Amino acid sequence: MTPMTHTMLKGSNVPVDAVAVRAVLRWTPGTGVPDVDASALLLGTSGRVRSDEDFVFYNQPRHPSGLVRRLPKRSVAEGLTDTIEADLGALDASVDQVVIAASTDGDAFQQVPDLRILLFDAAFADGDPLAVFDVRPETGEETAIICGELYRRGEGWKFRAVGQGYPTGLIGLATAFGISVDDSEAGDGAEEPSGAAPGPAQPPAAHAPAHAASDPAATHAASAPDPDSQATVLHRQPAYGYPQPVAPPTAPPVPAPQPAANAQPAYGYPQAAGAPPAYGYPQPAAAAAHAPDPHFVLPPQGPQFIRS
Repeated sequence: MTPMTHTMLKGSNVPVDAVAVRAVLRWTPGTGVPDVDASALLLGTSGRVRSDEDFVFYNQPRHPSGLVRRLPKRSVAEGLTDTIEADLGALDASVDQVVIAASTDGDAFQQVPDLRILLFDAAFADGDPLAVFDVRPETGEETAIICGELYRRGEGWKFRAVGQGYPTGLIGLATAFGISVDDSEAGDGAEEPSGAAPGPAQPPAAHAPAHAASDPAATHAASAPDPDSQATVLHRQPAYGYPQPVAPPTAPPVPAPQPAANAQPAYGYPQAAGAPPAYGYPQPAAAAAHAPDPHFVLPPQGPQFIRS
C-alpha cells in the first residue's frame, strides 16, 4: 500500500510509522543561488545536544552511533537535494528529537527558490514522500533554517514542520542547541533566530564548530588576527642585546624671557631710545638733547689775546 503524502503547514505535525526515514532538502539551483547544506542535531530531553558528537553536518557527516548520517548530494529533475537519514527505531532512548536544518554558505535564503523538505520512508526512498513542507524564510535574511524535527511521542515518532530561521548561519543555529564553538570562529555574539522570542545570545555565523577542525590549534592560529593589526598605537619591539632609545620626557613649553626693567643691553647692537647704554657703541640721544637753548647768547666779539 502506497502511503499518503501529507502536505504540511508551518507548525503542523504528522505521525511517522517508518522505522527509518530520509529527510530530503530540495531546491532549484541557478545563477546567484547559494549552495544549501543539510544538517541534523540529536537532542536530549533538555532540548540540547548531549555532546558535540550529536551534530551531523558536512564536516561530520556521520554520528558515532552510525544511526544518523548525511548522504551525498544529488541532482534530480526537480533540482538539487541534500539528505539526512535517521534510523529512528534504533536510536538511544536518551535522544528525544532529531532536528533537520538547512544552511547556506553566507547568502540569505531569500535567494534560494523552491526550498522544501520531503520526508520518506527509508525502505521506500524512491516512492512517494510521507510528508512535504515548503520552507519559506520569514525575514529573507536567514542563513540557516530549522526545516523540521522528528520527535518522540509515546512509543512512536512524529514529524513537525518548523521553518524557524537564524540570521547567524549554521554556527548560530548549532550553538543555540549547545554545540561548543571554537573562539576563533565565534565573534562578539550572535543574533536570535528570526521570529523567535529573545533567548541567550549566540555566536555569529561561521562554518564549523570546534570539534570539526582537524587541527584546532592551527585553525585558531590561522584565523586569529595579528595582535598589533588592530592596535590604535603600534609599539616598536626591542632589538634584543642593544640599548633602546629613550624618548625624552615631554616638558611644558618654556615661555619667552621678558626683559627686566634693569636688564643690561645686548652688547654691540643699537638699543632703543631710553635704554641703558650698550657699552662700546654710541647710542641714539634723546631728541631734547639737540633742541636749541632759548637763553643762549654769543660772547662779545673781538680779539681774544693781546700780542706782546
